[in-house]
Amino acid sequence: MSATITAQDVNKLRQMTGVGIMDCKKALVEADGDFEKAVDILRKKGQKVSASRAGRDAAEGVIAATTSGDGKNGVVIELNCETDFVAKNEEFGEFAQKIAEVALAQKPADVESLREMEIDGRKVSDLITDMIGKIGEKIDVSKYFLVSGESVVAYIHGNKKIGVLVAMNKAINPKVEEAGKDAAMQIAALSPVAVDKDDVDIELVKREIEIGKEQARVEGKPEEMLEKIAMGKLNKFYKESTLLNQDFVKDGSITVAKMLDNAEKGLTVTSFIRINIG
Repeated sequence: MSATITAQDVNKLRQMTGVGIMDCKKALVEADGDFEKAVDILRKKGQKVSASRAGRDAAEGVIAATTSGDGKNGVVIELNCETDFVAKNEEFGEFAQKIAEVALAQKPADVESLREMEIDGRKVSDLITDMIGKIGEKIDVSKYFLVSGESVVAYIHGNKKIGVLVAMNKAINPKVEEAGKDAAMQIAALSPVAVDKDDVDIELVKREIEIGKEQARVEGKPEEMLEKIAMGKLNKFYKESTLLNQDFVKDGSITVAKMLDNAEKGLTVTSFIRINIG
């Protein structure tokens, strides 16, 4: 049985992609209501899909992050609420930061374990319940990540809607910290899918190759050329979507890999986490 496609669904896909209403509707019908498949269909047909693919109906909240004194561990969490008014409340932000700091100290295994942590003798889940009663909105921790490395740098975008942790292969010092902050800002701005080419999920690679072939086919390219064209598009994807290969936003003449190496010989990113509200 086919999914029912509503006007709200079409508008949501339009907001996600920036593509026209009729094309969005056709893609949703073809994808049987699956938004990710619909986005792929639009791309395969050569549509210029907006880089901003986040839904507009995401929950509000703040991101909080902190790192250990020795610089080897970092934690980032997302604390959600219902309205931006509450998200901007100073007490709400301080509560999120306190949860992050306790999570760094106790290193819970997951979000569920985090809710069972104690702050000043009371469970986080109980403190959340208290705040719900005080503020009158649904509040919860939805994301939690712990990152470790020879050095870890945390970055929170100014509006507290995006948080990044970057792990590197050299011990923390002022130059490493500055380079790590630049890398984190790059990640916040451009949202790479992986550190380097070899770190990209194989299913994503296959998906990009298939999209590249179909784009070339739609453009009328010969069938025997599709594989070569798709591989060229894949290399462009690597350049644009893997951190170390991206052009450095502060200096487009060098890559992020070069920026790191310039800061300290052999410095590189070993892993990162980027989270955003929603």
